[in-house]
Amino acid sequence: MHDHPEGRESGARLEAEGDVATARIALAGGDLGHAARHLEDALARDPGLPEIHEALAEFAARVGGAEAALTYFAPEERAFIGTVAARGHLCAVAGHWDEAVGLLAQCAGHEPQRAWLDVAWLCRPGIAELVAPDTVARAAARVAPQLPDPVDEERRGPLLPLLDLVRASAARHPDHTMLLWCGSTLARRMGGTEEAVGWARRSYELEPSHPAAVMLGYALRSAGRSEEALEVWRREVARDPSDLDLYVDIAELLDGLGRPAEGVAWAERALAADPSHPKAAPAVHALRHAVEPDLRHLVALADHLRAEPGHGYAADLLARLSQGTPWLNWIPGGNEAVVSLLHQALGQSVPGDAGLTLTISALEPPSALLALRAAYPNAVTEIQSVPEPDLRIPPRPVEVALWAYEGTTARPAVRPPSPEAAEAVRRLAWHGWPHLVAAYDDAVALSALDPEDLLGVLVHPPAPREDEMGRALAAQAPDLWIRCVQVWACLGLAHHRTDEPWAVSRRRALLVDVLNNAEDWVCEAAALAIVATAWTDPAVRKDAAELVGRRLLDALKARRTRVVTLTWSLCHLALATPELIPQVAALATDILRMIDTEDEEVAAGE
Repeated sequence: MHDHPEGRESGARLEAEGDVATARIALAGGDLGHAARHLEDALARDPGLPEIHEALAEFAARVGGAEAALTYFAPEERAFIGTVAARGHLCAVAGHWDEAVGLLAQCAGHEPQRAWLDVAWLCRPGIAELVAPDTVARAAARVAPQLPDPVDEERRGPLLPLLDLVRASAARHPDHTMLLWCGSTLARRMGGTEEAVGWARRSYELEPSHPAAVMLGYALRSAGRSEEALEVWRREVARDPSDLDLYVDIAELLDGLGRPAEGVAWAERALAADPSHPKAAPAVHALRHAVEPDLRHLVALADHLRAEPGHGYAADLLARLSQGTPWLNWIPGGNEAVVSLLHQALGQSVPGDAGLTLTISALEPPSALLALRAAYPNAVTEIQSVPEPDLRIPPRPVEVALWAYEGTTARPAVRPPSPEAAEAVRRLAWHGWPHLVAAYDDAVALSALDPEDLLGVLVHPPAPREDEMGRALAAQAPDLWIRCVQVWACLGLAHHRTDEPWAVSRRRALLVDVLNNAEDWVCEAAALAIVATAWTDPAVRKDAAELVGRRLLDALKARRTRVVTLTWSLCHLALATPELIPQVAALATDILRMIDTEDEEVAAGE
């Protein structure tokens, strides 16, 4: 279940109001320590609540002024954020402006999305005259690196008081070089690119420091002046070659300019200088992929991430390079005729018990018909033919058949899952992930489930979640929901008894059985789980390539005499498999090109 930010914010405000009320009761009773703790809690829950500042003023008045009140909010080595904020506000009342700004910047650097800086005293006229430029520079330097680049326009409001303070301080101290390049960092992220360029350039002209050069390059890049940025950074590397992060920045910039081969050389220089650098090796793999879009570079990036799970840059690159690719980043929908007819029906009516009769020219995978009945339980389907080879017959022997046929009607051949297992998959199932390694890792939550339950989920899928997106899937794409459930159930199977060597493991036997079942969406789900396992375990890769490649060849053999709706998806799954036999990869690429051409011809004919 997914909750909504609005609900969380409303709940936090109510809790903060409760803390303020409790603090006032404690204050009235003379329990000053208790009152202070509740004021800290209130700030931690909702720093933008005006009543907190009123209660802090009451507290200060009760103990003899803001200076005396500060003793109740003494900082510790690992201070609670509410304590830091309360002390910051009381410092402002006491006239300790530098400490006040520094403390609020500390809070905003920890939680930049919240309204720590959106306070009246920070917006007062003349504040820049009261705060040292060094303090303003350090505040900007603490907050800016924690922000997206750029910050979404609708999220900039709580941060504007700090930017306004930087502007006022820079106007008052136009030759303060650190303030200028620190301010440039903040302005750039807040959308003020030309302002950022101007401040960084002036800082660099006054004192050509390394930080000023780096920030000037960032500002120029954000302003769309990448060639100028490249020149600034190259000049700086020649002057000071010690910053390996800047080598990676240059490599990325060259990639953005359409010159990834040059970028590889820069990233390799950083890697040679420091093989343990957290960005160098990931950048090399990503840039090599830009030069030659080959799966092995993405897999190398995944291997790096497995070896260094704390390298967030590698995870970000893998997510970016996986984006938009079927199975690497998202689950594609089915392309059966019954799915197309289902979507047409949903576009004209709402799911339910309305009578619906569909005539299908040829038998299609049972999960597609399952999706139809999920939306229209009383739907009647008329199957006109069963082309050869018969899709009801598995292409290879299996131990457990998931579907049993009575004529052309498929029934689940395994028991339903336990309610607990169904709910576990229901909570986790979704149609996208940052990258395949992340999907595999998330599925560890299903590792303790009985594999018989996971097999049951494949053909007895739970209903979508009772949230906004779940309801949307039920109303608009019940087929996609079923595919999601099947994929996550198979990813759960991939985590069964992971202490067993893959070649003789129960998890392999189960997934291979599902992969080779009668032609159905579950075959794709099993293939995805095998591919994901191969991405995370090099010892699995050769076997995975053989298994997935063989399943594709079985489908292509059947495709010689009839439609195989899994073809497009199995081709993409094969191309996502590490160490796939080159001939199979070439065949999959050719088939996808042929399918795309056929689709274009159909569209042109329409």
